Amino acid sequence: MIKAVFFDIDGTLVSFNTHKISEFSKKAINELRAKGIKVFIASGRTLFQIDNLEDLKFDGYITVNGGCCIVNDNGNLKEIYKISLDKDDLFTLINYLKNDRFPCTVISNKDMFVNYTDDVINTLYRMANVEVPKSINLDEYVEKNYDEILQLNIFVDENKEKYLMNNVFKNCVSSRWHFSFADVNPKISGKDKGIDKIIEYYGIDLSETMAFGDGGNDIGMIKHAAIGIAMGNANDNVKAVADYITDDVDNDGVYKALKHFNLLD
Repeated sequence: MIKAVFFDIDGTLVSFNTHKISEFSKKAINELRAKGIKVFIASGRTLFQIDNLEDLKFDGYITVNGGCCIVNDNGNLKEIYKISLDKDDLFTLINYLKNDRFPCTVISNKDMFVNYTDDVINTLYRMANVEVPKSINLDEYVEKNYDEILQLNIFVDENKEKYLMNNVFKNCVSSRWHFSFADVNPKISGKDKGIDKIIEYYGIDLSETMAFGDGGNDIGMIKHAAIGIAMGNANDNVKAVADYITDDVDNDGVYKALKHFNLLD
């Protein structure tokens, strides 16, 4: 019996085309909660960036790809887990950028900044309907706030990403839902780890979980949940690990999958 369902946001609940949640997806989530099934967000976004879920209510949030987990405790949001990036990796990055500059965002629970912007970054943030971060002096920011940085976005290709993970971010992992950038998180984080923290808090067994996603940062939780569902618009590597592939986000894939598994009337 499924007792908890985890949803990615961008490309899963929210369309990249309309930047909205379909009426059928809203109906599905409300019906799940009415039945006593808990519903959670599992996103690469921080909580302050999650501003596109309209009036839907959720029982908790896995944010920054599992780096921070928050539960809705009788209407009050309560942080139950948080892990920051490795200090040594961050200072290694600062030294590396002195000789090989590329756009990089730093993300905490409170804010998000970038060392500089270009056309690619501006286009990507518009696509996700997110405000372009303010540019800052990255050296100074890391020096003062390294213990609050939960995630980085590195705007590099896959070959550069592999090099950086082997030589700069030795205590981190990367994931990618768009060819232009990768998320960088602590090795011991991940949406799958976030699921474990959430279900431990609520006393739910892993065998009672379901997860929906479409991007590379969803692979871990889709493999980890009892039932992992890939959207029809998902990357091929996401579909390859899913238990079930549903329709596109723009064709009510969430609703159709929940109906398929008899979680909706």
